[in-house]
Amino acid sequence: MSLPPLVEPAAELTVDEVRRYSRHLIIPDVGMEGQKRLKNAKVLCVGAGGLGSPALMYLAAAGVGTLGIVEFDEVDESNLQRQIIHSQADIGRSKAESARDTVLGINPYTNVVLHEGRLEADNVMEIFSEYDLIIDGTDNFATRYLVNDACVLLNKPYVWGSIYRFDGQASVFWSEHGPCYRCLYPEPPPPGMVPSCAEGGVLGVLCASIGSIQVTEAIKVLTGAGDPLVGRLMIYDALEMTYRQVKVRKDPDCAVCGPNATVKELIDYEAFCGVVSDEAQEAAAGSTITPKQLKEWIDDGEAIDIIDVREQNEYEIVSIPGARLIPKNEFLMGTALQDMPQDKKIVLHCKTGVRSAEVLAVLKNAGFSDAVHVGGGVIGWVNQIEPDKPVY
Repeated sequence: MSLPPLVEPAAELTVDEVRRYSRHLIIPDVGMEGQKRLKNAKVLCVGAGGLGSPALMYLAAAGVGTLGIVEFDEVDESNLQRQIIHSQADIGRSKAESARDTVLGINPYTNVVLHEGRLEADNVMEIFSEYDLIIDGTDNFATRYLVNDACVLLNKPYVWGSIYRFDGQASVFWSEHGPCYRCLYPEPPPPGMVPSCAEGGVLGVLCASIGSIQVTEAIKVLTGAGDPLVGRLMIYDALEMTYRQVKVRKDPDCAVCGPNATVKELIDYEAFCGVVSDEAQEAAAGSTITPKQLKEWIDDGEAIDIIDVREQNEYEIVSIPGARLIPKNEFLMGTALQDMPQDKKIVLHCKTGVRSAEVLAVLKNAGFSDAVHVGGGVIGWVNQIEPDKPVY
């Protein structure tokens, strides 16, 4: 679907800018007019992580005049495998500030605006209203639905991307011209059903593959070049090295962009996505122990069976002494229940406590009423008990 340019062109390019962008200027579909539009554009990138890193760097290199960065986190060593906008020297720094410095190192003509803090329902409308186009580089469902709904309510286009292990997806959502994210995914998946990159991992270079697609789509929307991915979902399989497209149609019953929309203002997205299910919260109430309590039970020789519900690759990185591995999915499928001891207290743990709470609910429903889980998971264990062990 060919669309008109999103922004008007700037008045002129300086001599230095003409030299810098000369390889764009000689492309007929960009040219002087398109480059002036990029100079006049205001693009906001939500997140300066895996997808945000290549997106911000290539948007700056392309000559986007104003780049906004929404980011609350600090640079961690585990980020450097894929978040290439940051370096070893940035560990412990604000990601927003680190990203800004890299962007300005690439293109000093870019105006960088920082929005340090979490994107929330009470600030998203004010922040988004300042920009022409949004790049969604988030990694959780609550923020994805927040970004989508805010863009629909403000009639803003946004470029979405998603990554996991070797797989990536990308699309352009613009309710005025096509479907929105809710047309594709009307409801979030059940809590704990879809693992995050922190739980399942991601190939570092996949971020560059999907992030570069996002920037390509942003440039096309801003300048009016080509056919943006409006109404199309691009699916990339890095292992097979294949790209395929799926048509996405506007849902006439969409809760936010349909003619009879029921979502006319922002909602509680944490509750909507159920970060931890009600059943898991109920199971964990009164059945959560601390890493220090677990250490005391181990030292006292208590009759306990410590079960790690993460995946094999996570278990190989770091584990709690004496824990045996039974991945969460085996509990959800019911195959692990036959291996549960009757003469020991079951102690579950995962990385942070989310997956183990979900498994705890399964065990409680199966009659293991005295089962408990470790709040904070293996990360809490390392921080409190074995600080010399690696974390991920």
